[in-house]
Amino acid sequence: MVQQEELINIARTYAFKCHKRVNHWYDGRRYDYHLEMAYQEALKYINLVPEEVKIYVLAAVLCHDVFEDCRESYNDIKRNVGEIVADIVYAVSNEKGKNREEKQNEKYYIGIRSTPGALFVKLCDRLVNTKYSLKHKSSMFNKYKKEYTHFRNQLYNENCKPMFDELDNLCK
Repeated sequence: MVQQEELINIARTYAFKCHKRVNHWYDGRRYDYHLEMAYQEALKYINLVPEEVKIYVLAAVLCHDVFEDCRESYNDIKRNVGEIVADIVYAVSNEKGKNREEKQNEKYYIGIRSTPGALFVKLCDRLVNTKYSLKHKSSMFNKYKKEYTHFRNQLYNENCKPMFDELDNLCK
């Protein structure tokens, strides 16, 4: 079994390399910035995650956008960071669609609900995106706020209550 620190380093290196290869940016910053924000959010709430999946969830937080944004396949992710991480990343990746509603359809939410660790990863991503867009007065904040009720209704789980509480406060 890979040690936690080793898997985290592998995931970080892999994700950063993938985003750099496709020249993917986050509001004018290297995409590493977003991934590290999501990782810090995960560390803040990691006590909510069962011990046996913590390592995989932390690795998945770093890799959460490589399938969706970097043209990496499920098998690429599995080969680089393992099957459990690949399953989580796959679950939090948008479906194919012409708009946000099509991309975040029922199948998308079912995947998040049914994959251990995926809800936590999705909440880390949503928290940092919501906080960042609010702080920087981005138009994305209004999109996150508008879709929050549906997002919450689809995904709420008492195990992640503190994360939902924070989103509730942000999206008031």
